[in-house]
Amino acid sequence: MNDRSLMHIPSADSLPLDGVRILDLSAYIAGPYGCALLADMGATVTKVEPPEGDNLRKYPSTLPKESRAFLGVNRGKRGLCLDLKAPGGREVIHRLAAQADVLVHNFRPGVPERLGIDAATLHALNPRLIICAMTGYGDAGPMARHAGYDQVLQSMTGMCASQAKGDGEPEILYGSVVDYYGASLIASSIGAALYQRERTGHGQVIKLSLLGSALAMQSARLVWADDEPRHIERDMRSGGVTGIHPTAEGYLYLSANTPRFWQSLCEHTGLDDLATDTAYDSVKKRAQHADVLVARLREALARAPAAAWAERFGQSVPCSVVNRIGDMFDHPQVQAMDYVGDLQTRTVRYRGLTRWADFGGVTPDAPAGAPALGEHGDAILAEAGFSADDIQALRANAAVH
Repeated sequence: MNDRSLMHIPSADSLPLDGVRILDLSAYIAGPYGCALLADMGATVTKVEPPEGDNLRKYPSTLPKESRAFLGVNRGKRGLCLDLKAPGGREVIHRLAAQADVLVHNFRPGVPERLGIDAATLHALNPRLIICAMTGYGDAGPMARHAGYDQVLQSMTGMCASQAKGDGEPEILYGSVVDYYGASLIASSIGAALYQRERTGHGQVIKLSLLGSALAMQSARLVWADDEPRHIERDMRSGGVTGIHPTAEGYLYLSANTPRFWQSLCEHTGLDDLATDTAYDSVKKRAQHADVLVARLREALARAPAAAWAERFGQSVPCSVVNRIGDMFDHPQVQAMDYVGDLQTRTVRYRGLTRWADFGGVTPDAPAGAPALGEHGDAILAEAGFSADDIQALRANAAVH
């Protein structure tokens, strides 16, 4: 059981979660990346994997020895490979949980009880432990035990239908948007629970789901007034001028919804007559006349490359050249904010995201790359109080790999 008097007290120049100990038993993206975000904020995160490893390690990748997806969502963690079903495996996780602040998992309802890591068992060992469970659909209802995945939830909650162009077929939003939003909810919920624990002295169980995440990120669409039919247009897109347009070379995204930006766009593209025409003096009116406006705008944009237009518009019109993700490594704004840095694993050195926020001007050390399967097992067990003989026995019993 945690002793509050022995808890680590962070210094004024440390990251917010310095000293917080997190056990990450989750797999795929939402849970692991939520824990990676917490590691970015200073927490010590131990990724606990079964002998076969997180399935994300096996995803297709152009890297010969690593999964790009696994590297991207598991930075800054230590690795322990543990078989909870082997003799001694449950003792290990119980001892680690007794010393931890947070445990995160994404098991379906009923699985934690079978593995001996249900809330009742863990809180008997450590009443201050915060348990965060990310499921596909929640722990109640007809789909509680169904497997939930990002694109399944996209399809279920209307995202794919909304992404369709006109009367075209539904389209997937690539990039695991539900998973990554769910990860943010994990990180923010755990931060709130840690704050509450400081006031109450008790941990709690946080229950999140991909379904809840998918709905939360569509709250502007999820509005149904009493006098409306069920199936109406709920999209927030302003349409027409705002969007991606071809240029003489490459594509350019433009947003000109405010009067000032609309005026500037017209001035820079030589469409001054449109700027003063009252038929187009609101976003709603411009959307209604999109066929006329887009044709004239694209005729103007065809005179120069996207990069030239972006430089010309500068601060006067929100815009961006449509880049590929690889262009971000050397983008001057990304470099200025120091978002990308060098990371290292046992098998590859690479550049990737190393920070995304500034906490009081603290300059953290660059995070470690994602751990190899069980990379830090002996050190983690020794810190938890297991002797060398204990560790040898755990390995002999195949509880630890």
